[in-house]
Amino acid sequence: MATSYNFKQTAANTTPIWQHQNHPLPPQILQQQNIPTVISVGLFDARADADALHKAMKGLGTDEKALISILCHRTNAQRVLITQAYKSGYGKNLQSKLKSELSRNFERVMVSLCLSTSDFLAREMYEAMEGLGTNDDTLIEILCSSTNEEMREINFSYLRAYGHRMEKDIIGDTSGTFKMICVSLAQGQRDENLPVVDEHKVKLDVLNLHEAGEARLGTDESVFNAILCTRSWTHLRQIMIQYQLMYGHSLEKAVTREFSANAEKILLGILACAQNRHAYFAQRLRDSVKGVGTDDRCLIRNIVRHCDVDLGNIKQEYEKKFCRSLQADVADDTSGDYKCALLALMGCRNYLQL
Repeated sequence: MATSYNFKQTAANTTPIWQHQNHPLPPQILQQQNIPTVISVGLFDARADADALHKAMKGLGTDEKALISILCHRTNAQRVLITQAYKSGYGKNLQSKLKSELSRNFERVMVSLCLSTSDFLAREMYEAMEGLGTNDDTLIEILCSSTNEEMREINFSYLRAYGHRMEKDIIGDTSGTFKMICVSLAQGQRDENLPVVDEHKVKLDVLNLHEAGEARLGTDESVFNAILCTRSWTHLRQIMIQYQLMYGHSLEKAVTREFSANAEKILLGILACAQNRHAYFAQRLRDSVKGVGTDDRCLIRNIVRHCDVDLGNIKQEYEKKFCRSLQADVADDTSGDYKCALLALMGCRNYLQL
């Protein structure tokens, strides 16, 4: 039988849960300062960069180092301007030219750098669902970690590039509870307007989650979906703390008990992003390089996506979490121009010597 609680809101309930002396989890700061590894270049000249790229690919052979020195040292906004300048100056698409000159993973890095972030992530979503089978890990990563604005831009880019809504492909490529959660996240409707958490609502959500899962036979998946896909990140962190206080174990453990397969993975991904978004991406990067072989797609996506935003924070979390350097692990798992490009994007000054 479910436990009954009386959550009468009082002035005392305005104290943040994490200030209680007996809270089991440390607070995570949602709005910490982002540390990029690629910063905006002063005296930027998109036309000059486009001319230099053209020269690097003109005639026989390609000057790969010149490509890296430009594209891996410009922010996304600057790279988009370079792409536009190249097309206006030479009547050619820079991505197509790079594809004709380069190959394999180095080509993928360079082409990805020419896309706006939303176009890049829309392409990643499309290719994850294209053809037979689905790269569920890519869907989970992008959907559970994107802000409302990012998701709106990805949806717009997807529609513009492929002529139909991203939601249509998600519905066609997923099923069951996993589909329900993916569709909800793709709407980009998470509450981002409440910096101060209402503790009374937090406790009600905790009670509802417990009653929808561990307190009953079977699981009411819709309750987990409604709460985890729409509440603010700050609110979710408080839910995680309060769930531990009330039931003696983590909400993640409850999710693991109640869900399985991709539904479990995406809900755990949401909770990981709520707890520490930078640590979540550090784990994704670790997963891409550990063991035999490399998940190059995941590695490229996360370095390109975050290099001019918060890759410095992710590198710090990686070292803290795994007691090893992300830069060293990437260098060990890659080679040639591909390695040089990734290391340059990670802010490594001596990338040519490693």
